[in-house]
Amino acid sequence: MDKRDVNRLFGNLSPDQQKQVKGILADKNKTEEILRTPEAQALLKKLMGENKNG
Repeated sequence: MDKRDVNRLFGNLSPDQQKQVKGILADKNKTEEILRTPEAQALLKKLMGENKNG
């Protein structure tokens, strides 16, 4: 994912949603907490092209 992809994703969010996401990403503890969830782990694997057995 490059900067254009991130900008496209943020462009689809309302200004309030953008503010919320930026606030979460600015907080290292919140970001790490979210990334440790099973849902985030599954999404990351999917985005990185790994299969369920890998």
